[in-house]
Amino acid sequence: MALQNKKFYPWLVVGLLWVVALLNYMDRQMLSTMQQNIANDIHALQNAEAFGALMAIFLWVYGISSPFSGAVADRVSRKWLIVGSLGVWSAVTYAMGLCHDFQSLMWLRGIMGISEALYIPSALSLIADYFTGRGRSLAIGLHMTGLYCGQALGGFGSMVASTWSWQQTFHWFGIIGVAYAIVLIFLLHEKSGRGVAARPVPSGEAQGRKGGKESMLQSFGVVFSTMAFWVILFFFASSSIPGWATKNWLPTLFHDNLDLSMDWAGPMATLTIAVSSFIGVMIGGPISDRWVRSNVRGRIYTSAIGMAMMIPALVFIGLAHNAWLSVLAGLFFGIGYGMFDANNMPILCQFVSSRQRAMAYGLMNSVGVIMGAITTQLLGSLAESVGLGLCFALMGGILLIALALQITVLRPKYDDKDQEEAMGADNEAAETVTA
Repeated sequence: MALQNKKFYPWLVVGLLWVVALLNYMDRQMLSTMQQNIANDIHALQNAEAFGALMAIFLWVYGISSPFSGAVADRVSRKWLIVGSLGVWSAVTYAMGLCHDFQSLMWLRGIMGISEALYIPSALSLIADYFTGRGRSLAIGLHMTGLYCGQALGGFGSMVASTWSWQQTFHWFGIIGVAYAIVLIFLLHEKSGRGVAARPVPSGEAQGRKGGKESMLQSFGVVFSTMAFWVILFFFASSSIPGWATKNWLPTLFHDNLDLSMDWAGPMATLTIAVSSFIGVMIGGPISDRWVRSNVRGRIYTSAIGMAMMIPALVFIGLAHNAWLSVLAGLFFGIGYGMFDANNMPILCQFVSSRQRAMAYGLMNSVGVIMGAITTQLLGSLAESVGLGLCFALMGGILLIALALQITVLRPKYDDKDQEEAMGADNEAAETVTA
């Protein structure tokens, strides 16, 4: 029996992609912690504005590329997109260790943004296809923990660079990524029967398609005409604001509010969020998978509980000046974020067909990253005049609006949009036979 036909193989896919997710975030995050190490050789990075531009170019390229990378993932083998994406960004990571000037780093960060944008939509849609019901939220949530761990490990880049050198750090992690891409060639497989051929499509939808397949513009049109998608896009973008704020500004906030050195504030912030988000996934995934069996809105309610936890947590994170209270609020935020994060793709699957899922999630990812870039820059300008603490507290108000929309508007009929389409096609066929 082929490996992909084994009962355990869907979970093996999650495990294989977990490592890719870890490398995805670790390779992009290392640069932020190695600024001082690299600046000793590339003096342009001693300028904060230049370093900010280097970090921003990745986010902007990544954000702009994501919708198109998702559309590509809906039409070609996701296995080869994942393998190619990992291979390219790992080769870029290796090449960054060869740089001697700022312009070369800028070009490579831009290429990394394109290659990494291909990964998330492909990986999540592949996992969603392997888990068509039971276990979907847990599987996707476990995969997302790879991102959290990569973010946390990337925070130790400076320590590794101090032990070796920043050039060797880039070289070795690049080599590891390329080697793992070769491993995936043999172990990772596309889901058999994917695409429109695997599902009946109502004749009204098929009109105008060549061979029953949608053009890219048709796919965008189907997704954008779905009201539920706009609500999902809004609450995903809303959660991205505090999500990126905690990634980029929470260490500074802890440093300011708690009078800690950055040596302590950095690990305290990143580990608190990473560990608690992992706990949130392990809570929210199984709850969602069980709840949806008795109530089709179970995934939405689980996500809403997570978002509701994030709101008071942001207020206490922003306004507390006590270390224990700040860490407790950070833990509360992380657990809520993990519950929320584990259910984004499963909720999307309730409203968007698997023919457009990668593209739809690419759109979500794009908006989320662009919101992150705007938030990161905006908080920098408001830190002195308004204060980071108050900004964090006010983010809770945005989440409150998103929570209300999520609860009142999202009303799926099935746990998977493909089920709804199949039922519609069967009914249409039955009516044709009767006629």
